[in-house]
Amino acid sequence: MTAISVLDLVPVRSDQTTADALAATLALARVADEVGARRYWLAEHHNMPAVAATNAPLLMALVAAATSRVRVGSGGVMLPNHSPLVVAEQVALLEAAYPGRVDVGIGRAPGADPVTGHLLRRGATGDGVDTFDADVATLASLVRPDGVDVRVGSSTYPLRATPRAVSTPQLWLLGSSTYSAQLAGRLGLPYVFAHHFAGRGTAEAVALYRRSFQPSPELAEPRTIAVANVAVAATEDGARRLALPQVRSMWRLRSGLTLEPQELVEDAEATPLPAAADEGAAALTSSWVVGDPDQAATQLRALADVVGTDEIMLQPIAGATRGTPADRSPAREQTLRLVAEALA
Repeated sequence: MTAISVLDLVPVRSDQTTADALAATLALARVADEVGARRYWLAEHHNMPAVAATNAPLLMALVAAATSRVRVGSGGVMLPNHSPLVVAEQVALLEAAYPGRVDVGIGRAPGADPVTGHLLRRGATGDGVDTFDADVATLASLVRPDGVDVRVGSSTYPLRATPRAVSTPQLWLLGSSTYSAQLAGRLGLPYVFAHHFAGRGTAEAVALYRRSFQPSPELAEPRTIAVANVAVAATEDGARRLALPQVRSMWRLRSGLTLEPQELVEDAEATPLPAAADEGAAALTSSWVVGDPDQAATQLRALADVVGTDEIMLQPIAGATRGTPADRSPAREQTLRLVAEALA
């Protein structure tokens, strides 16, 4: 059996407010809990009209409160935007409230445009990437119950993310490059490959991670997950229709155009992409899993074999048709249900 997990960017459709998008995410999280998904992770993106996932720890708290079993996590916290101590305090509190259910996926990308990223770092020079390796190691130490001891002159200063921790959130490193694969291996952390937007190099990155892996207090052996964009419906044509708004959104993003709230399916059909965009859109979606349940199960199992894992993380990308309740995303919920059934 291939286990499934979920990555959610909290997409905002043209017919939704932020409150609607959050309600739809909580409904989707309850479905994930119901079908036995292993994890439900929330992304971090900033200043994007189509994405409401700006604060992963806050969203994790909302999802954890709305579910009873699924592990909640960040996919990921973009560490260059934050102090490792602040992140450690946030996730330590979550772990205290929901013991054994908290993951912390750490990413190196800013998740924002340059101006927004600069403001997130309070105007600090640089992009924060140059200290990423050290910041990940610091965060890994801070979330342990014993914390760290900081040397201040001739004295030692104890630093704890929370005073009486009895369990520890699980750290994961996210990436789509050889750099992240090597770092995850060197630090002995589990590794998540962003197959959903990299689309290539998955096998190479995972192999490099396994070769680089050094056991750590967190992990004795390599552990991997790959993320895939997925839209599933009763028929392949139906799934491709539901994926169309996401195709158009990603084409706009890769073309440097403004990323507006996600269109409804009918609106996407009414204004096709330029003919010259067909080749680019085809390349963009070549690694996506779009089809009927049997097709999806076959492709997801093949991806799990490439990665060498029993778990695949889905980003459900199925759009909404006109008349869909604003506070729900039925096609995304259906994708989860159909995949879970097909892989059982």
